[in-house]
Amino acid sequence: MRNILLRLAYDGTNYHGFQRQPEEHGRTIQGELERVWKKLFAEEIKVVTAGRTDTGVHAAGQVVNFRSDARIPLEKIPKALNSLLPLDIRIIEAREVPEDFNARTSAKWKRYDYRIDNGRIPHVFTRLYTLHEPVPLDVLKMQTAATYLEGKHNFKAFVAAGSSAKSFVRTLSHCKVSQQGELITITCIGNGFLYNMVRIITGTLLYVGKGKIQTDAIPSILDSGQRAQAGKTVPAAGLTLTMVNYELVRPSEVFEDIEENQIEELLLS
Repeated sequence: MRNILLRLAYDGTNYHGFQRQPEEHGRTIQGELERVWKKLFAEEIKVVTAGRTDTGVHAAGQVVNFRSDARIPLEKIPKALNSLLPLDIRIIEAREVPEDFNARTSAKWKRYDYRIDNGRIPHVFTRLYTLHEPVPLDVLKMQTAATYLEGKHNFKAFVAAGSSAKSFVRTLSHCKVSQQGELITITCIGNGFLYNMVRIITGTLLYVGKGKIQTDAIPSILDSGQRAQAGKTVPAAGLTLTMVNYELVRPSEVFEDIEENQIEELLLS
């Protein structure tokens, strides 16, 4: 059997997350992928994903793998799947990977971006992909606070209830706040992410921007391990899984908007 990797993008607005759910709960990305593959090739597959995005979360560079006996040439897989998939799910690439490749455990690092519309009136054409926050924000303070989150930390204060994680230690090589006009983007790059971690980080940085949490309070929040010390969990719509990387390459070598730093080395060790 071939071990096939798919890279895909999707708009998560109309889906009950990535992971397959009972039919009565609603459609999922995994459910659609497996349904269409079976329809095309009369073969049951079980998709392994790099990250089980929640309801309403989007992806520009999600990665999955599965094993298949289907003999279709790899270069024809995207066209075949896209012909039957909903228009809000697109297969970008298909290739064969080694037998021991696993989309989740083989990943070196992932990039998530959370976008905030900070205009007084929400933009019509970005409303499904941003959080509208009309309150003025102190972006400089948010940028300073974000730097405290970079490095290897116990992120227990930044995980939602219900997490099955055995360890809360993760490494963020970059936690960056950038602004272009009324659009504010919070970028997190790390070796792994806990349940709702980026959404809680964003909520905490929003509190900093509003003056509800002091910039230098972030280390004590991390040390506390208490979810109540951090900010709220922001809505899913603003979050996008931008990329999953499997190579021994620094994020700053991939993205022009990311500055090189020493913490990147920790991701590859």
